[in-house]
Amino acid sequence: MKLTILINCPDQSGIIRSVTTFVHQQKGNVVYLDQHVDKQAGVFFMRLKSEFEQEIDLSSFKTDFEKELASEFNMEWDAYTDDYKPKMAIFVSKYNHCLYDLLSRYNSGELSVDIPFILSNHTDLEYVAEQFNIPYFHIPVTKATKEEAEDKQLGLLEQYGVDFIVLARYMQIVSPKVIDVFPQKIINIHHSFLPAFAGAKPYHAAFERGVKIIGATSHYVTEDLDAGPIIEQDVTTVSHTHSVKDFIAKGRDLERIVLSRAVQLHVARKTMVYNNKTVIFS
Repeated sequence: MKLTILINCPDQSGIIRSVTTFVHQQKGNVVYLDQHVDKQAGVFFMRLKSEFEQEIDLSSFKTDFEKELASEFNMEWDAYTDDYKPKMAIFVSKYNHCLYDLLSRYNSGELSVDIPFILSNHTDLEYVAEQFNIPYFHIPVTKATKEEAEDKQLGLLEQYGVDFIVLARYMQIVSPKVIDVFPQKIINIHHSFLPAFAGAKPYHAAFERGVKIIGATSHYVTEDLDAGPIIEQDVTTVSHTHSVKDFIAKGRDLERIVLSRAVQLHVARKTMVYNNKTVIFS
């Protein structure tokens, strides 16, 4: 049995020794440990993986850890077994490039999740869901129906026991009603031109400006639009020889790659959020 523990707490001496000693006392073997200290904030972060020869009672492990360590060090923490596949809902609109990429990785076994459903405010991509034999729910969203639509979304998310949401080019603003139920559990992807090239046609604006690099950013969704903690970013070079069509193609390639990396990091429990920033473990 494999167990991953994530911890953040005020920085102080003895944390690593205490945690590794506790794991040893539970007949576990530490196989990976990474830690980081934010000197400015005085906060300690750690990700630890351990192996146990026999199955352990996770509930009892958590109870003992909280009583013996977490309270003493004022920890925010959690523990996860590797055999559990988190349930990932995908929200989309009309663009299919990120959706196809995620589903292909899922279908090949590269992405260790369960996908209970795909949800969209349009019917355009229902055929993609049918190709992968995944339920597809169409919930239209207008200004007049947004609140009702989000109630339906929350109902489905609860019904299917969804752990986190991926916005694979879902072109609707997610309100606090949904964000508050899934804090740091909604992953979005967008071009890195924001805010310099905001609007409906950012690649056209970037082309007119003659930029030399374009990029993509994946982040957790917060109430501040496109300003949540960044999980993953990447860029590629462009030049005067590239057309707007080339910009769009290169941008979509980056969006696919960056979003999949962010999802993989989240699924592997390698991300920790603090003060609207992320600590990303290797």
